[in-house]
Amino acid sequence: MKIQTPDWVKQAVFYQIFPDRFAKSEPPAGKFCRQPGGGWQPEQLEPWDAPPTLQGYKGGNLWGVIEKLDYLQDLGINAIYFTPIFQSACNHRYHTHDYYQVDPILGGNQAFMALLDAAHQREIKVVLDGVFNHASRGFFFFNDILENGPNSPWVDWFLIENWPISAYDGSKLANYIGWANNRSLPKFNHDNSAVREYIMQIAEYWIQQGIDGWRLDVPYCVETPGFWQEFRQRVKAINPDAYIVGEVWKDSRQWLDGTQFDGVMNYLFTGPTIAFTAGDRVKMELVEHHEYYPYPALDAAGYAQKMQNLLNLYPWEIQLTQLNLLDSHDTARLLTICGEDLATIELATVLLMTSVGSPSIYYGDEVGLPGGDDPDCRRGFPPENQWNQSVLKMHKELIKLRRNYQCLQIGDYEIIGSQGMVYVFARTCPEESILVAINCGIESAIKSFSIRGEFKPNQRLYGQGQISCQDNQINLTLPPRSAIICI
Repeated sequence: MKIQTPDWVKQAVFYQIFPDRFAKSEPPAGKFCRQPGGGWQPEQLEPWDAPPTLQGYKGGNLWGVIEKLDYLQDLGINAIYFTPIFQSACNHRYHTHDYYQVDPILGGNQAFMALLDAAHQREIKVVLDGVFNHASRGFFFFNDILENGPNSPWVDWFLIENWPISAYDGSKLANYIGWANNRSLPKFNHDNSAVREYIMQIAEYWIQQGIDGWRLDVPYCVETPGFWQEFRQRVKAINPDAYIVGEVWKDSRQWLDGTQFDGVMNYLFTGPTIAFTAGDRVKMELVEHHEYYPYPALDAAGYAQKMQNLLNLYPWEIQLTQLNLLDSHDTARLLTICGEDLATIELATVLLMTSVGSPSIYYGDEVGLPGGDDPDCRRGFPPENQWNQSVLKMHKELIKLRRNYQCLQIGDYEIIGSQGMVYVFARTCPEESILVAINCGIESAIKSFSIRGEFKPNQRLYGQGQISCQDNQINLTLPPRSAIICI
């Protein structure tokens, strides 16, 4: 079977937005939007710059995102991944109330359609977060069960174990299955054909409205045979170029066979990249409870082995549409993980922008926004006077390289060598070749590596150091904690 993945994803630089925290603005109709589906601006909000809390809202909305599209375009972003935007009674919106209504605090359906049009006018793709493993206690079908018990017509939509069910009183047995034993997240019964059809129609509806793909929350929890195969078939029947990316933190071969997802959130890239670039700077208390293992510290040879293992894991067409990231709404931010060591941020971002797969930036990382574990990793996007301009400049330069050179998007990946803390690789295609060398050590490095054929670096694209080639050998001189990119 020939595997096909969307070509636009291979050329994309994603920007992940947590909608409550990125930007806010009043809707065109004013503070209290009177247009149907236009949303509503709440009054009881946390201060934007106050430390975020688990349950508080800061009031970010899609009208604010529209105003930030020029900023994102200038940064070089051409795809946005939104964490959930549908109606929900929580700031992160993974507790879905209504899959057909954009949350009124975000501006409702009216704001989203305006955003979708504005993004597409700028050739920016939009991917939404699909929470299809579970719903919420406020989801109408489950709420009907709370009201009517075993007499509800929707009893078989969820996994009820006994009666009475207890959705709120923790002193009593829940008597139904919730995701991760969380009674606020009742799990769908995916073996029920009506549930299956309901979810498929949601996926189809928003693709028909013009979204460019789905990021799937905890899809590994849906174990009904054939579910994700049907999901792909029905989504791709409407838009063959729709991107389907799953949140799977580990080996994902069972979903990346070409019949289900186009890629996953590539934490198998994240962990080793942090372990190599941050090394012993990693604050273990921020990472040891997660599944992506940015520890123990790796030298160049260890990193090379991890990358080669990853490249061997999936078909090449799938490798090109993995969603690579350094952090997300589910992890502490890399800046805080590495003790605010800016060299780590630069080295990791170099690898993010030059490796196989589509890079994704978590909102605020590009201006030096720190953040510990949830909810601290979900701070409000800072005002311009608090941006780290050097970090922003670095991101713009590296994003521009990623966008400008085809070999960084679809080129072969060849590990040239690894010595000590120096890692060297090349991205090549018939038209061009780019060589990337990174020294993660605290001392200057002078290294030589054998290469096949001839490589003549004729232009430095980024970074510091010296590079020369002679007799099928590359000679490198790299300052401490530095990188060089040559074409």
